[in-house]
Amino acid sequence: MAVALARKTLVHEWRRFLPAVMSVGFSGVLIIVQGALLLGIVGTNALPVTQSRADLWVGFPGTQSADLGRSIDAGAAAELLVDPRILRVEPLLLGSGDWRGPRGGGVSVTLIGIDTRPDGLGLAEAMPRSGRALLTEPATVLVDAADLDKLGTAIGGAAEINGQRVRVVGTTDGMRAMGGVNVVASLATVRALDRSLAAAGDVTYYLAALRSPGAARAVKARFSLPETRKRFEVWTAEDLAGRSVRYWLLESGAGVGFIFATIVALLVGTLITSQTLTAAVAASTPQYATLRAIGVPFPKLRRIVVEQAAWVGAVGLALGLAGSLLAAALAYLNGIPFALGPGIMALSGGLVLSVALLAGVLALRRLRHADPAALLR
Repeated sequence: MAVALARKTLVHEWRRFLPAVMSVGFSGVLIIVQGALLLGIVGTNALPVTQSRADLWVGFPGTQSADLGRSIDAGAAAELLVDPRILRVEPLLLGSGDWRGPRGGGVSVTLIGIDTRPDGLGLAEAMPRSGRALLTEPATVLVDAADLDKLGTAIGGAAEINGQRVRVVGTTDGMRAMGGVNVVASLATVRALDRSLAAAGDVTYYLAALRSPGAARAVKARFSLPETRKRFEVWTAEDLAGRSVRYWLLESGAGVGFIFATIVALLVGTLITSQTLTAAVAASTPQYATLRAIGVPFPKLRRIVVEQAAWVGAVGLALGLAGSLLAAALAYLNGIPFALGPGIMALSGGLVLSVALLAGVLALRRLRHADPAALLR
């Protein structure tokens, strides 16, 4: 009875509960969008990993994030190839530079040097094979399509990186960075542009492809012995990408700021929804008093209010998810990093429903005014 009465009351008095539904929906959009933006922004630091097809990554011991890699000994490749489960190994370089376009000004760029073979592992998801072939010519680079305006250039245009002339021969897809710009080139071109990588033995990462991707954990365990980890460390692609996201999420000021803003959104949503539900309960005091007068116990009245809060939360969450999908579409069209996945939607949905239920619990204090004697006044 309580469930049916709660639902029928919501349908009949929908104008009274509409502000609560809208406040829950707005809180849902705010929480989901902030979470997706946060994960999308911090996830750009792991783009070299997530846009590549390597099963294992080999880098400097203790590296906290993929974009903070340091050089390792080139001899690591020989050690890796001893394992028969490893099919191939290729290097990847990370460098830095100062971009000077035709219109002047400077932009900090991250140089990513990859193997230009058609079946190369590095950034295989971000460019077609034809794009890799374009990089075989010296002093040629690729930039993300969304960064062309920022760099003041176009395909076929020329610029300078660290004082050396380069030519933009194509674009990548999905390589837009959080702060600077990712510039992709061949290994030889990156070494020529960044003098700190000039030594032939300097390698930031080795990317390994396995004969059976399911053996990644076992191969990683083999190269995780203490004597090996003094020279290099091995991660699966998922581990290194996750480590990068956690580092920028929990150790950087931007990540902590986003988390704080999400907490504030939760608190505001709880207070607004609670006040709206409290007002709705207060307006229905005569009806609740009538129910008590005909013998409905107080616990069942509380169940009605909590059930109403749950329905308000469910409808508000549906509106919030619809608004978040619209925000995701707008972000995609504008090249904004936006990681709206099942995980963030489920977590945010749970938080929004919790906000609505907590608001319903806070609104229960108004039920004590539903005294049958109030009908005689």
